[in-house]
Amino acid sequence: MNKRSGVLWLVALVVLAGFVIVFRDRIHFDWGSFWQHLKHASPGHIVVAIALIYVTYWLRAVRWSVLVRPTKKVPARALVGPQFIGFTAVALFGRLADLTRPYIVARKIDLPLSTQVAVYTLERMFDLGAAALIFSSALAFAPKNLPHHEVFVKAGLGSLAVTLAIAVFALTVRVAGGAVARFARAVLSPVSKPAGESIAEKITGFRDGLNALRSIGEFAVVAMISLGMWGMIATAYVQTAHAFVRTPELANLSFSSAMLLMAASIGGSLLQLPIVGWFTQIAVTAAAMHAFYGAPIEAATACGATLLVVTFLSIIPAGLICARLEHVSLKKVTEESETAGESVVQ
Repeated sequence: MNKRSGVLWLVALVVLAGFVIVFRDRIHFDWGSFWQHLKHASPGHIVVAIALIYVTYWLRAVRWSVLVRPTKKVPARALVGPQFIGFTAVALFGRLADLTRPYIVARKIDLPLSTQVAVYTLERMFDLGAAALIFSSALAFAPKNLPHHEVFVKAGLGSLAVTLAIAVFALTVRVAGGAVARFARAVLSPVSKPAGESIAEKITGFRDGLNALRSIGEFAVVAMISLGMWGMIATAYVQTAHAFVRTPELANLSFSSAMLLMAASIGGSLLQLPIVGWFTQIAVTAAAMHAFYGAPIEAATACGATLLVVTFLSIIPAGLICARLEHVSLKKVTEESETAGESVVQ
């Protein structure tokens, strides 16, 4: 990894060491109880959750195939391997490996990396919109007997408002992206000309990405795939919680209640670092389950560790197999994608 990766590693280790030093006398954790919760977790629920996550990777390949169609027709089956390999790289090397997927796809289907970075950006936009819509709808209409019901509803309505604002912005950019870019440049240039130019370029690039969907039909297909995929991810969270049959707070978790857990988990993974990020993500999800649902900290930590395996690490075996079959070195391709990605965004 490059110098930036080393700095992030050092910062993460310092923060983790500081956390351990400060809280070592305040945290009372029963490791025996933790292992008992893991031991008695229902394998059936966990297998169903992992199966759902694997289906979402296949759906990602289908969606990528639709998004790249204006440039080149590529069958979805050809893109399944790059999805597996790319997410395996992220699981092993952290978010710095995020560009591995577009890099491998570009190399495999013989297109410029810039076109696949645009597809990746558009993919992320649909991910954000679909996750926010499911999250906000589930919380806004949460059952009244749900603990902290008012907090859930307010969070849902706030998220729904943000989702609608994003949708309006995207529609505006799609229809009049050039005008929006010129407006942003005119407003920001007196303050900082480089910032104004940069924002204007990003808006133009965003418009070009939206223009890749040539028809309402293609947009609808991608939107439906995204909603279905995130619905499956949310269901995988519920199934994983239900695996802890000896903890009523988790075994009886509703779909609406699981939304805040999913949001906490996604937030904890945004700055994922190699290996260290696994433990921070477990800590974030465990804290969320303990605070939101009143689950014992040992059960919450066991569930958090299982969630990490289900949603993040379960892809590693398939990714390693695909990398072997496609003669790809994960470490090498991650470093190459970082270097190539920096040249694209500059």
